[in-house]
Amino acid sequence: MAEVFSQSSGEAPEYKLVPLRGFKLISGIHSPEVVDQIQNFEIQDSDVFVITYPKSGTIWLQQILSLIEVKGDVTASNEQLNSERVPWIELLDSRKQFVSAPSPRICVSHLPYKFMPLGLKQKKGKVIYVARNPKDVLVSYFHFHKYANMLETPKDFDTFFEKFIEGNVFGNCWFEHVKSWCSHKDEMNFLYITYEEMIKDLRSVVERITSFLARNLTSQQLNDVVEHSTFKNMKNNPQANYQQICCVEKKVSYTGGGKHEGTVGDWKNYFTVAQNERFDKVYQQKMKDVSLSFIWDMNDLISP
Repeated sequence: MAEVFSQSSGEAPEYKLVPLRGFKLISGIHSPEVVDQIQNFEIQDSDVFVITYPKSGTIWLQQILSLIEVKGDVTASNEQLNSERVPWIELLDSRKQFVSAPSPRICVSHLPYKFMPLGLKQKKGKVIYVARNPKDVLVSYFHFHKYANMLETPKDFDTFFEKFIEGNVFGNCWFEHVKSWCSHKDEMNFLYITYEEMIKDLRSVVERITSFLARNLTSQQLNDVVEHSTFKNMKNNPQANYQQICCVEKKVSYTGGGKHEGTVGDWKNYFTVAQNERFDKVYQQKMKDVSLSFIWDMNDLISP
């Protein structure tokens, strides 16, 4: 969710979650009518849809895809924010940017599978799904709620933990979101990558993405994409809107994710033993029929 939510002046509106076909949208940010129209959207073979659950690397992918399209030339996008180059399809103004964009059109979305264009089932366009281990998602989303104006300020971590488990947040249930897409992957041109893979070996992931999109980049161009997609360089690049992530900020200090940005296993600093055991139990129950695996600790990223 990018800086398109900014308010120019005055008091920020009161946002709340509103249901649409079992999925919670944000009032004033999303239009149920717009979201309902997406299913019948005419898509092109060259269209690219990046799908994530919130706090799973969306801004990172916006940066990477923007750079791939300009073959790593970071100066080529100096006049346009990445959120404009790779807009949100569920937002009315952003969708207009997507419709009018030259081919290949690229967009991002947090929506579950059921809302997306039916043409995807006919293998039109391409889908890149980015997943992140849900314990770190929960912690990152907790912090995001504390400063993002369009989201409710959590009472405390324990309260947010319960809401996340129950799916009572924008994005709904993490487990159902991942399953809604992965269970239909064979119907689409589909690439599945994880946030942790990007942390461990960004170049390898960029290579997979360029191959999936049939983009021809030289070794140097790939190096340039990777270099300008590091957290450090994104933080210093205003076009990556890294510190302009959403909207009018609440009166809470935020510096682009804080010292734990990009850390795998930060959940260990927040979960109690009881919460971890409960989460594991829910995970095993919800994901028993899904053959996905995640890296849960930074130490596991280190190859033996």
